[in-house]
Amino acid sequence: MDFRTACEETKTGICLLQDGNQEPFKVRLHLAKDILMIQEQDVICVSGEPFYSGGGAEHNIPVVISKISKEQRAELSGLLFIGDAILQVHILSLLHMCNQNKEICKILCETTIFFSLQINGINVRKCRHEEVVQVLRNAGEEVTLTVSFLKRAPAFLKLPLNEDCACAPSDQSSGTSSPLCDSGLHLNYHPNNTDTLSCSSWPTSPGSRWEKRWCDLRLIPLLHSRFSQYVPGTDVSRQNAFQVIAVDGVCSGIIQCLSAEDCIDWLQAIATNISNLTKHNIKKINRNFPVNQQTVYMGWCEAREQDPLQDRLYSPTFLALRGSCLYKFLAPPVTTWDWTRAEKTFSVYEIMCKILKDSDLLDRRKHCFTVQSESGEDLYFSVELDCDLAQWERAFQTATFLEVERIQCKTYACVLESHLMGLTIDFSTGFICFDAATKAVLWRYKFSQLKGSSDDGKSKIKFLFQNSDTKQIEAKELEFSNLFAVLHCIHSFFAAKVACLDPLFLGSQATVAAAASSASTSKTKYTT
Repeated sequence: MDFRTACEETKTGICLLQDGNQEPFKVRLHLAKDILMIQEQDVICVSGEPFYSGGGAEHNIPVVISKISKEQRAELSGLLFIGDAILQVHILSLLHMCNQNKEICKILCETTIFFSLQINGINVRKCRHEEVVQVLRNAGEEVTLTVSFLKRAPAFLKLPLNEDCACAPSDQSSGTSSPLCDSGLHLNYHPNNTDTLSCSSWPTSPGSRWEKRWCDLRLIPLLHSRFSQYVPGTDVSRQNAFQVIAVDGVCSGIIQCLSAEDCIDWLQAIATNISNLTKHNIKKINRNFPVNQQTVYMGWCEAREQDPLQDRLYSPTFLALRGSCLYKFLAPPVTTWDWTRAEKTFSVYEIMCKILKDSDLLDRRKHCFTVQSESGEDLYFSVELDCDLAQWERAFQTATFLEVERIQCKTYACVLESHLMGLTIDFSTGFICFDAATKAVLWRYKFSQLKGSSDDGKSKIKFLFQNSDTKQIEAKELEFSNLFAVLHCIHSFFAAKVACLDPLFLGSQATVAAAASSASTSKTKYTT
């Protein structure tokens, strides 16, 4: 079944499209739930005999333009002339092909036509006319011809300047010959040549009817696609313009909207459809994995390069939150093997995410966040919209909560006054410090008793606990080899504790556990 028939339209509108170095031209955007269609307006033949071919290997000559219908788009464009060799054709429907041995072809309105060397990849350079006709008849509903310029067209057509010939202007034909013929640059052309083709030799096409229709120019599947308002690799935002890039790299070109409001509307609509497709895909993926390997987030962002000498300031990065880990990919994972080939992997409860305020931004990109790894490395990311940032924040909260709830406790080796110790962070009981050799507990405090802490940025952490009996503050200093991992883990456990006090957040976790989808926004905003 054609996948487009199953799409539900969500938005349609007119924009401008700039593709490469071309001037912007009008297109229609047709957004469905799983695809973005970019369409251009074309004039197509919906009845009659729209196409006639002639020439062929038996004449040692290609198909050439011998007639252009008057006042049709082909003539009005001023780009096509009698005597031009056919190089390429793209038509949507070929209802009835030419009769054998016809030496004439009729131009299709709003269609660029050229001499055919290939038809849908089939080489027809040495084919006879009747063989080419048969190939065209069997080509189906869409035909693409690959072609080349030929200088002998005027000699074959014997292009006249005689006004009595059908090549001259009439009610049916523009009679405009190629500027190459008029300038004498066509091979074998001579302005005094009066050996003309008979008017009676023109084929007739009764009942032809032409209609303007929107035809697909480019189709962008939305699953795992990405979009951006920024010039690739920079922090420069295009004004009222964006581009959409499919997972296979196919690019929409630069889509220019009429206003800033229209641009935001399109971006939000596209983002919503991509998000819905991603959630549905996550549900399907999670059916094949146990609870501790459930995926809660997948999506594109832009990672800021840490080397300022790089040509590109930003590079596309695909992030995924699955089970205990944050995965950083160059491309979306499709197979189970792909998950083992992540560029970087982090334990979700040993990293810390910070949503950046405007005053914290490093450049002109908005909607940014940082992730500090267990080694203290800061990773800087940018997303396109505020809703994308909110979705990431909720997903990170959810992934952290689920993992802390699953592991319940985490123990780190530490040193106290040159003695090897262990510090256990327990979700139920709090902090427990014990001797690594004897397992004897030195001290124990609840989460609520921690009133403050500080670190030296290298290895030492000083905890300030309040004694439950004396209400005095007791300082405990420990030294760790993995300082940032310990700090982030403590932060994650505290965040999970805070989340437990919010009934809305807990209710959303029931949905996550059942459907393996992103949680609803919690009332307590606490990012870990």
